[in-house]
Amino acid sequence: MTQNKKELAVAALRAGTVIDRVPCDALFKAVRILGIEKMKNHVTIGNNLFSHRLGTKGIIKVADVEFPEDVLNRIALIAPNAKINIIRDYEVAEKRLVSLPDEIVGIVRCGNPKCITNNEPMRTRFSVIDREDVTIRCHYCGHTVKAGDAQID
Repeated sequence: MTQNKKELAVAALRAGTVIDRVPCDALFKAVRILGIEKMKNHVTIGNNLFSHRLGTKGIIKVADVEFPEDVLNRIALIAPNAKINIIRDYEVAEKRLVSLPDEIVGIVRCGNPKCITNNEPMRTRFSVIDREDVTIRCHYCGHTVKAGDAQID
């Protein structure tokens, strides 16, 4: 065996989406945000995998699905450096980083118990007020929270 032989930590995909560089503590939040637990497709979730850049990382592979860009960008709230790879015929057809949208709708629960979203049947709406520190503000009550402390619905 040669010294430079590489092994994949998870199996290759014929077609689908790979979400790489997800922080380990955010991996299952990303699964929830994307609705992967409800899918019938083959899904591979790797946690605490070795990464030269991060030390450890999480990875999500979903076979035969290409998520819309706006759906994938929702995970930028909890994984701002995640990398998306679109796979076609076992080859990477597209690569991109997630991009935090200006507004987060229906993902985060407002931490203010008096907020209308906690007392009426309506979707939450948060504006991104700080992209560096990833801080968001409730559209309805003005409550602010850092994305890492946000309660994901």
